Amino acid sequence: MSPSQESVYSEYETDTSQTSKLMRKFKETPFVPIGMAGFTAVVGYGLYRLKHRGDMKMSLHLIHMRVAAQGFVVGAITCGMYGM
Repeated sequence: MSPSQESVYSEYETDTSQTSKLMRKFKETPFVPIGMAGFTAVVGYGLYRLKHRGDMKMSLHLIHMRVAAQGFVVGAITCGMYGM
């Protein structure tokens, strides 16, 4: 094993807490956590609006919510790919 590989493995082994793993992942790929946060926000807003959907069918409301959440995630990943 070369010395450069040992340093990489030891860095990952010492980094065991959840917050440090999350911070490392955010620094490596910042658009993935942004996409996850946007997905959570869209789903939360959709659940909030579920009470006030009026005469819209439940299945149609859920389809719109799913498409919006997936669109946000795909958009964030696409921006991350072109921004890097």
